[in-house]
Amino acid sequence: MPATFLITEVSGTVTFKLMGRQTIQRLASIEKKLAASVEEGDAVKYVWDLSELESMDSALALLIAKHKVQAEKNGREVIFTTMEDEVKKMLTMAQEHAHFDSIFTPPKVNVLEAVGLDLFDRKQKLASFLAFFGQLSLIFYSSFFNLRQIRWKEMFFEINESGIKALPIIFLTTFLIGVVVAYQSATQLKLYGANIFIVDMLGISILRELAPMLAAIIVAGRSGSAYAAQIGVMKITEELDAMRTMGFDPFAFLVLPRVLALVIMMPILIFFADIAGLMGGMLIAKIDLGLTTTLFLDRFVEVVKVKHLWIGLVKGPFFALLIASIGIYRGLQVKNDTQSIGFNTTKAVVESIFAVIICDAFFSIVFTNLGY
Repeated sequence: MPATFLITEVSGTVTFKLMGRQTIQRLASIEKKLAASVEEGDAVKYVWDLSELESMDSALALLIAKHKVQAEKNGREVIFTTMEDEVKKMLTMAQEHAHFDSIFTPPKVNVLEAVGLDLFDRKQKLASFLAFFGQLSLIFYSSFFNLRQIRWKEMFFEINESGIKALPIIFLTTFLIGVVVAYQSATQLKLYGANIFIVDMLGISILRELAPMLAAIIVAGRSGSAYAAQIGVMKITEELDAMRTMGFDPFAFLVLPRVLALVIMMPILIFFADIAGLMGGMLIAKIDLGLTTTLFLDRFVEVVKVKHLWIGLVKGPFFALLIASIGIYRGLQVKNDTQSIGFNTTKAVVESIFAVIICDAFFSIVFTNLGY
């Protein structure tokens, strides 16, 4: 007999008829129909017809028992028809627990206590990150005097994965940004006949700010999330514990190669982002403003100083250090469940981008005040 749930109402008596084998898969459907019937109806008596019910699981039995308790509280009569012994036993057991809504009631927390707990939690997280960064600094220092400690093969693998494979998306993105910035600027510059000044604007903005920021954001989304997920999975599968048990330092084997790879590759990625952004701007300058490639390049060499290129490149290692550190740190914070991987991977990307923006703002203020 197929699993069926029927509801009929006659003269103030609502009959709920369950047939067949009822399992938890049908619980949501039954609960929805039951709630709608109770809300819409004006019944005086409820009858549960379980004569053709072959079996049910504890979830449905508890639902029926809770309905009985609630109905009797509201002054309604609830009657059960004859039923199978197995069904009767299950229903009796459910009625014994129907009055318990929750075993544990969370304690109430006032506002002051909540603020204090939040501050304490943030302090603990900051201390944890500083401890991680200190350990990373120590491994950097020791590897500087002992180059054999660096796993070169792993580092070159990460250079390929995090750097070289990121080149196409970074090149395309910065090229399109160069196109967009040049196109929007050209509209305004044409009004004043200042077409040639698009070279100044593009050269300085792309070399100093746009290319480094875009490259860092893409790397944060691509490599930062990958680092968090990789380390997080290794923690869940207890590979990190196994490494420590065998006497291997996870920082030397996993953290150092990834950080070094990103620190090495970020200036290179920024350099190619510079080229792509300028190519996009040059294309629009030629199409929309009539500036030839030769004129664009001559003006670029004349007004855009080499210092602007170096300022953008200098930011690269710092951005890379932040992205790699935060990504790996978030991976180490993963708990023993898959949901924690997604949570910490998301936090790794968001925190990396935020840290990069803060770092870029700091560099902008410093270089401007120094006259660069």
